Amino acid sequence: MESKEIKEFCQIDTAGAELLKTAMNRLGLSARAYDRILKVSRTIADLVGSDQIRTEHLSEAIQYSSLDRSFYSV
Repeated sequence: MESKEIKEFCQIDTAGAELLKTAMNRLGLSARAYDRILKVSRTIADLVGSDQIRTEHLSEAIQYSSLDRSFYSV
């Protein structure tokens, strides 16, 4: 998924943007990780049949990102 498609299909609301901003700052994530979290969130939303990415989808994607970072930093 290109950045144009991410902007089109991975839109989040204000609460989701704030959650993602907080996670980016606390976890020190890169812009690439930001895009990856949005794409994973979109996938999670699709799997549960949601048209919108909700904060719970973002939260789950952030948790996966944290697990991924801890796995590769060992």
